[in-house]
Amino acid sequence: MKTNFYAITLFTSFVITSCQPSQKIAFVDNAKVINEYEEKKDMEAALQIKIDVFQQQTDSMRVAFQEEINAAEKRAERMSQVQIQKLSQELQQKEQYLSQQIQSQQQALAAESQTNNDTLIERIKAFIKNYAESNNYTFILGSNDAGSVLYGAEGNDLTQTILDAMNAAYKEKK
Repeated sequence: MKTNFYAITLFTSFVITSCQPSQKIAFVDNAKVINEYEEKKDMEAALQIKIDVFQQQTDSMRVAFQEEINAAEKRAERMSQVQIQKLSQELQQKEQYLSQQIQSQQQALAAESQTNNDTLIERIKAFIKNYAESNNYTFILGSNDAGSVLYGAEGNDLTQTILDAMNAAYKEKK
């Protein structure tokens, strides 16, 4: 009787597992997909141009302010103590204003960079989701240095396939 119970249990388990549809699973190297995506490279290049312009403007403002300080120091030689204090306060206020302007621009550039990154990640996730659905994948996992995928057979690595497809789609949009 025990033998029949085990046989029936084993047979039932076999039937249940064999009726399950096979799952298609693959993975991508997150860092490679992000870093080699042409849209990211274009976004970084555009942001770098803004950073370079900002740096040039900042350098120019600092040079102009330093020249103003040098001129003020020469004028201060012929001023009274009260006039020197007034000039010093004006220069301090101007320096504070310039610092605030620079900090504001830095924050705007950092916010733009963060927005670009967030948008890019959402686009990549959407692309991979559509790719998975179109190609009947149950799962596409992301691998990274933290070890979310500790091992994956090379045949299941879709990194280059996804990257090529994303870059082709991006080039069509350009």
